[in-house]
Amino acid sequence: MIETGRLPIVNPPRSGPSASLNPEFFARLAGRVPTRSGVFEAVRSPFDQRVLAELPICTPADVAAAVGRAREAQAAWAKVDPRERARVLLRFHDLLLARQEQGLDLVQLEAGKARRHAQEELLDSAINAQYYATRAPGWLRPRRAGGTFAGLTVTWEYRHPVGVVGVICPWNYPLTMAVSEPVAALMAGNAVVLKPDPQTSFTALWVLGLVEEAGLPPGLMQVVTGAAEVGSALVGAADFIALTGSTRTGRVVARQAGERLIGANLELGGKNPMLVLEDAPLEAAVKGAVDGCFTNAGQLCVSIERIYVHEAVYEAFKRRFVEKVSRLRLGSTLDHRTQIGSLTVARQFELVEAHVQDAVAKGARVLTGGKARPDLGPLFFEPTVLEGVTPEMRVYSEETFGPVVALYPYGDLEEVLERVNASEYGLNASVWTRDLAKGRAVAARIQAGTVNVNEAYAAAWISMDATMGGFKASGLGRRHGKEGLYRFTELQTVALERLIPITGPAWLPRGWYGRIVTWALHGMKWVMRWRYRV
Repeated sequence: MIETGRLPIVNPPRSGPSASLNPEFFARLAGRVPTRSGVFEAVRSPFDQRVLAELPICTPADVAAAVGRAREAQAAWAKVDPRERARVLLRFHDLLLARQEQGLDLVQLEAGKARRHAQEELLDSAINAQYYATRAPGWLRPRRAGGTFAGLTVTWEYRHPVGVVGVICPWNYPLTMAVSEPVAALMAGNAVVLKPDPQTSFTALWVLGLVEEAGLPPGLMQVVTGAAEVGSALVGAADFIALTGSTRTGRVVARQAGERLIGANLELGGKNPMLVLEDAPLEAAVKGAVDGCFTNAGQLCVSIERIYVHEAVYEAFKRRFVEKVSRLRLGSTLDHRTQIGSLTVARQFELVEAHVQDAVAKGARVLTGGKARPDLGPLFFEPTVLEGVTPEMRVYSEETFGPVVALYPYGDLEEVLERVNASEYGLNASVWTRDLAKGRAVAARIQAGTVNVNEAYAAAWISMDATMGGFKASGLGRRHGKEGLYRFTELQTVALERLIPITGPAWLPRGWYGRIVTWALHGMKWVMRWRYRV
């Protein structure tokens, strides 16, 4: 290991991938793309821009054909017992774990991330598959619901699949996003047509190969490749859309889905805050901030981009935080030696650089980092901590989606909560304190879909039984938990009438019917108040 400036890097910069990631491997994956368009796009590794493989690109006509095939396959899949569907996903879970070294190499080469962050993706994907495979069969059973008048009506709720679910996923978490949405949709009885980002499509195709090897019927899950026009075609053909992406893209998809009156689940951008209270455990908070800000080089929708620290502990927190950040190891090895990898795409690198340069030009101070690292690779950028950020700077309110965070001191809790909530976003937040009751109370006042106490983001994300999603411009709908399954279903009520008609027997005068129902409603009110302790 050698030192370059204050940031140690691993030497040599990259070790070789597993032997299986050869040209034949990529050719097999490319053969799964349902197109004969003759159009290809070079997929380059972010580490050094070398070409990994040529990716076939689909046309809108290819998308329509894929949705048609998926619809045919879904008709049979909807009739399969959920327990049989679960067995397929449990075999897929086992294959994921058995082939993980190959998967980790592929994710690193396509996305440019450190191996530890690729491994988080793989383990999260396995957890997701296991969770829905074991829980969903029970949740999908018909549920008996109460009728208005006991004995007169019996109601049942049925969950039916929506049909073909279109999944549009980004480049930052190519494995997690290619698994988490499709797994829930498939368990609910749907077919899936997945459109990954062109930069990371081979990871999605690798997932497709594993799930078919696990026993998923052909055509039930397909991967279409391409950019915006392919995504638009998918929104125009599918029965439901699940998008993970930017708020700007989310608004476009929401308008298109709204025109078709189809459902859409949108997980979008975030400018996520971390709040360090006066009594926070500083060492733990500093470590949590490092993980929360720089996992996957900050290219994570729930990562922390602004940290508010009580003035009583601000200097101590800043000193320790800057020291730890300055020691992070950057590199492109396909092993666990490096802590931070490369940014994934050039446009994101350019945005990160522009945010930092704009902030510095307007008076912000760089406490550590702040520079590109072309010596490591074309898209490496140092983990950066800023101070003195003000509202006229882009980094103050715009999502950076990179390894950049700003520190802000505060004195009054009420005032800082106003600042925390003064954002168009509301995806994730973090609160640090030794008083867990206080932390929970403060967390409940933050306008975000998930808030972690004494953790940055992983506690909420990995709690599969609880929902994940955003407030405000951070999205619509929820993934994980029952809601993550039920969004891919249509809910139907079947009501059975017994004994006498609910509208009253034909022989009973309407006046008497009204009086009897009125007496019954008064009596029912007292019974219900007693039963539900109102």
